[in-house]
Amino acid sequence: MLTLPIKKKWFDMIKSGEKKEEYRKINSYYLSRFDKYTPIGNLPPDEFTIILRNGYSKKSPSLKCDVTVKVDTGKEEWGAEPNKFYYVLKILSVEEVK
Repeated sequence: MLTLPIKKKWFDMIKSGEKKEEYRKINSYYLSRFDKYTPIGNLPPDEFTIILRNGYSKKSPSLKCDVTVKVDTGKEEWGAEPNKFYYVLKILSVEEVK
């Protein structure tokens, strides 16, 4: 399962249900992790599970999220730069990890 660090502001917004997407740069690091889940043509995206961790320590607060991924632009209010493409992780469900 993929674990991604995330800043507290975004972590809290996802935990509360306010933020419904997380963005990651399009680069070779994320290509190798998301390529098999990215939809091709009209196929529906695959659902998979990730851990979002507020920090790098194993003791940091974490969220287990079911997501889908696509390449698209994001929302500025959720941290995306205007007119820039990202891997957009659409958050389908959130479960806090103790």
